[in-house]
Amino acid sequence: MQYRHELHLPASIDPTSRHILLHIGAHYGAITMPAELGERVRQRLEQAAIGGPVVAHPRAKRWTFLTGPYRPDALTAAVSAELFRMYATVACTGSQVVLPSPDDEHTGYRTWIRPPEPANTRPPLTAVIEATRAIGARESRAR
Repeated sequence: MQYRHELHLPASIDPTSRHILLHIGAHYGAITMPAELGERVRQRLEQAAIGGPVVAHPRAKRWTFLTGPYRPDALTAAVSAELFRMYATVACTGSQVVLPSPDDEHTGYRTWIRPPEPANTRPPLTAVIEATRAIGARESRAR
């Protein structure tokens, strides 16, 4: 209820798993990556004043950025391959992202790095992809 009413996220509860789900498609996108890369991407986005909600999966050491909607033209095969080499994946339309529940937050299983805001601001998916690629390119040049 908090996600829907206070934060205006169209979340639903899966009756079987009891997970809180956000559907990816016309209004939301997501990209998941290693936490270390995610921290640098988050910093870059915040410096550009376009930061948005980020979910941490501490045991997997991965972060998921919630973004504006997924557009197929935003992800060419070459860009997808580049992200894959960095262990970053873009959620496709029709997929679901699990949001932290109060129990998840309490146990630390799934937490917010940056929680959603009532204004429902989120960066464009293309901006997160560009930031990820820029950081990956910089790191590969440094090696």
